[in-house]
Amino acid sequence: MYTNHMENNEIYCDWAATALFDKEIMENALNKQLECNGNPSSVHAFGQKAKKILEESRKKAAKAFGVNEKSIFFTSGGTESNHLVITNLLLRPNKGSIVISNIEHPAIREMAENMKKCGWKVINCKCDSNGIVSAESVVKSIEDDTALVCVMAVNNEVGSIQPIYEIADALIEKCKGRKKPKFHVDCVQAAGKIPLDLSHKGIDSASFSAHKIGGSRGIGILYIAENAQESFLKGGGQEGGIRSGTENLFGIVTMAESLEKYFFKSEKDAFYQRYEQQKIYSEKFIEELKTIPGFSLIPESRQNNDERFSPWVIQGAIDKIPGEVMVRALSEKGIYISTGSACSSRKMKRPILQAMGVKADLLEEGVRFSFGFATTESQMQTVAKTVKEIASRF
Repeated sequence: MYTNHMENNEIYCDWAATALFDKEIMENALNKQLECNGNPSSVHAFGQKAKKILEESRKKAAKAFGVNEKSIFFTSGGTESNHLVITNLLLRPNKGSIVISNIEHPAIREMAENMKKCGWKVINCKCDSNGIVSAESVVKSIEDDTALVCVMAVNNEVGSIQPIYEIADALIEKCKGRKKPKFHVDCVQAAGKIPLDLSHKGIDSASFSAHKIGGSRGIGILYIAENAQESFLKGGGQEGGIRSGTENLFGIVTMAESLEKYFFKSEKDAFYQRYEQQKIYSEKFIEELKTIPGFSLIPESRQNNDERFSPWVIQGAIDKIPGEVMVRALSEKGIYISTGSACSSRKMKRPILQAMGVKADLLEEGVRFSFGFATTESQMQTVAKTVKEIASRF
């Protein structure tokens, strides 16, 4: 069960910002932490007891992903996982170029800007009007000195699913006979939300965050297909030297157990059926929103049960109602949504929508509805009807 600290009439629809905590997982992790307060790096029995819990968690995460446990490195979250991959380039004697899509999370986008100050060239690979980056556009963007390509798996603003497997295959084909740039995938909005296969050849690294799937904040995973990289950031050498610092054992347990419970690769896995169920819920939700005069789905070409988009994230706008106004109006009624990424909310900018070529008025009016496994069909219908009621007053 997800922890619900809200009143009975409150509805949480901002799961893309953070998920509700899974109470069972959080309590189990806390109990383990209280029972074993040692440092996993200590050689005495108390420390080794903590190390055993750490390594058991690594095995759980690896099993969920279907990869070797040696490829799993615990970090402080998705942002640090992304940064470790990018800053690793600073160890290279020769500078080159980095290709990133123009719909990346700020954790990638802003760090890439910093790399420019260090002499690296950053090439922005453009998405189409649906917020989708094609494999063709990626391979056309790379240059002979491109060392890294970053394309996220699912966009956090509009839910567009990127063709990461096609991109991986295209990079391998393009670079036959020469060294291929590393391909990094931000999987923060994909894990536990859509089928995800890390074993696909050509995906060199990927980032994950526990708090998007019911775990605690401040913990994540960096997956590295082959541990052949040295970290630019140095310290005590924990996590194979990839991420130094005393391990967050409580967070690590929640990360591993969240993946064990919610991560899925195919229809054979437990939570695949919940994913299929969400498609139906979202189809009905979109249909209800479309009955509102002046409503626009973003992107407008998104269809019902559209396989190009995650059913957990829906972006829309209502003519002449600013997004901030709708967020506040719904909040007063105990319904919580957002205008977009929580990491960018204070900046009042919509770079993802701008990259998609969304009309200027929709940039201000756009709001994001995002859902999770605890969301019910009834709640979604209530949200749609409430939005309709608010819109009728304008």
